Amino acid sequence: MRDRVDASSGLVLRRWKTEDACAVMTAFADPLMRGQSIEPVDSDQAAECWITARGDQWAADSAYSFAVVDGGGLVLGQVCVGSVDRRHAVGWVSYWTTATARGQGIASRACRAAARWAFDDAELFRLKLGHRVNNPASCGVARAAGFAVEGQQRQKLEYDGVRFDVELHARLATDTEPVSL
Repeated sequence: MRDRVDASSGLVLRRWKTEDACAVMTAFADPLMRGQSIEPVDSDQAAECWITARGDQWAADSAYSFAVVDGGGLVLGQVCVGSVDRRHAVGWVSYWTTATARGQGIASRACRAAARWAFDDAELFRLKLGHRVNNPASCGVARAAGFAVEGQQRQKLEYDGVRFDVELHARLATDTEPVSL
């Protein structure tokens, strides 16, 4: 399987490198990102452990995490195809962007490229994702990447004592390719 994908508009999806530790630590320092990792990513060592874990998941064939970078190699975010179930050929897509990369369509383009990679290279048939209903930007990413709304899970997630509903989306290998941004 390819571990580098050229996405649209100069974006590249590639495997994480140890040299990305500073960018990872900076990304997780953003208040919007702090709760997105099980363990805090608040030091070089923690960022390196986070990167190592992404590589371990590749080796285990359980998740494929890509750094989303621009043509100059600047880390703009991540897109991951995880929770891979080979028997049913399904996976779970997640994504995030750095504070400076938000609002530019980067996550949508990266998500679309990762989906195409998952169908073509990883031989998956169905990809799913979910987002809190109070996160319309994430919903926009999913829709722009060709993921159709399938339903809602009530009060699935809890952050700081508050429960949130999650809207579910999915995309099939047989779905029409979304229009490029």
